[in-house]
Amino acid sequence: MKKQKTAITPTRQENYADWYQAVVKGAKLASQAEVRGCMNVLPWGYQIWERIQEYMNGRFRLLEIPNAYFPMFMPLSKIQKEAEHVEGFAKECAVVTHTKLEKGADGTLVPAGELEEAMIVRPTSEMIIADYFKAHIHSYRDLPLKVNQWCNVVRWEMRTRMFLRTTEFLWHEAHTAHATKKEASTDAEAMIREYEKLAREILAIPVLIGVKTEAEKFPGAERTYTIEAMMQDQKALQMGTSHFLGQNFSKAGEIRFNTKDEKQEHPYTGSFGLTTRLLGALIMTHSDDDGLVLPPRATQSHVKIIPFIKSEEDRAEITDYCCQLKKDLEEIEFFDQWVGVICDEKDISPSEKKWDAIRSGIPIILEVGKRDIEGGTLMVRKRVGGVEKLTREKLINSLSEILEQMQHEIFEKALHFRNAHTHEATTKEAFFEIFEKENAFVLAPYCDDPKIEDEIAEKCAVTARCILPTKNDSASCIFSGKPTTTWAVFAKAY
Repeated sequence: MKKQKTAITPTRQENYADWYQAVVKGAKLASQAEVRGCMNVLPWGYQIWERIQEYMNGRFRLLEIPNAYFPMFMPLSKIQKEAEHVEGFAKECAVVTHTKLEKGADGTLVPAGELEEAMIVRPTSEMIIADYFKAHIHSYRDLPLKVNQWCNVVRWEMRTRMFLRTTEFLWHEAHTAHATKKEASTDAEAMIREYEKLAREILAIPVLIGVKTEAEKFPGAERTYTIEAMMQDQKALQMGTSHFLGQNFSKAGEIRFNTKDEKQEHPYTGSFGLTTRLLGALIMTHSDDDGLVLPPRATQSHVKIIPFIKSEEDRAEITDYCCQLKKDLEEIEFFDQWVGVICDEKDISPSEKKWDAIRSGIPIILEVGKRDIEGGTLMVRKRVGGVEKLTREKLINSLSEILEQMQHEIFEKALHFRNAHTHEATTKEAFFEIFEKENAFVLAPYCDDPKIEDEIAEKCAVTARCILPTKNDSASCIFSGKPTTTWAVFAKAY
């Protein structure tokens, strides 16, 4: 049987890791930067990140979480105040010790102007934002206080992969302070629901919501909520987290407020964030051997018009038709935005333009030639769902519905795939047998013991992704035999 031609080589089955890199390159999402472990996020990749920002900023406005910006440098003494928190990423911190460069004896540039105190390049901003809270929280009337920032973060990674794990990455981090434990805990849980909504409604990725085990929770947090997704190699990817921090950070940051009865108290805080890792999740959940597949709601550009100009005599007519079609389509509302249209007038063949659009994941390609104009129909090539001919009027009237149907089909395909590779294990033997056969999500009763997780990771490189709050049947932990109502999802993970 003749092998089907694909736009991406190798295919997913041949080499999944190399396929992923080829999709990133083929769609022009990012490229390797000169500094090891860093990446250039290219315009087509950044517009997806902007779409995520746009959606989340809308949610933040409704939740009264304003945006701000805080410094990327912090004194070493600042983060030493929270030793438990810092321990989680101390080995990844980038440290600045000098202020300038000078020419050495051999004429080469060397560091000079040693700082009295080393500066840490932002790995996260809890302690800097603690200063902001300390300056603005004095009374219970100042609470709750919430703030968000979109910024970059540096964590010196040893093994990197574009979007999934890089030395520098983009994220948002939001921080909240509350008068009561209940308010802070409720807020942290509510935010993971917002992330689940983003994953489902915008990125078309089905996720599991749960609580991290003691071994996996955020350093210094009392509780960490997470959303976990399955990629096409059946491994798990953590897509976003929300942390209930209790009073740990407010005590470390010396934040206090006067309660209604004039007592001094530390506020209860929380933090939550997600990163450009979401683009990696999008790629690995939906893309195929022809390249990127973009859920229509996850992009600012939904349609590419490709003019087919076979003779100079037809150029003006076809160009005018395409320009007017672009204007008409851009007046169509889709979900929470307007339809975005690209008219590709580059001096390359229509075939090259088509494959470029397919590799880039553009939801709909419209091929427009002289014959299409005369016949009154357009060739509508859907990235997911085949090809059909529609009249111009029919296309304009139904485009929003077509895009919504594509969004639905992409989500349902990912959900079916995850469900097909999710299993339940009620014995230790069944648990390890599943992972000997395939990567999977395995749900099992578990007593939440970090020592057990270490043993599992050593034996088969599997980790506890989260505890499912909706699954609390009484059972015995399959590893220790202890009675438990805790059920956890285990998987190999990125």
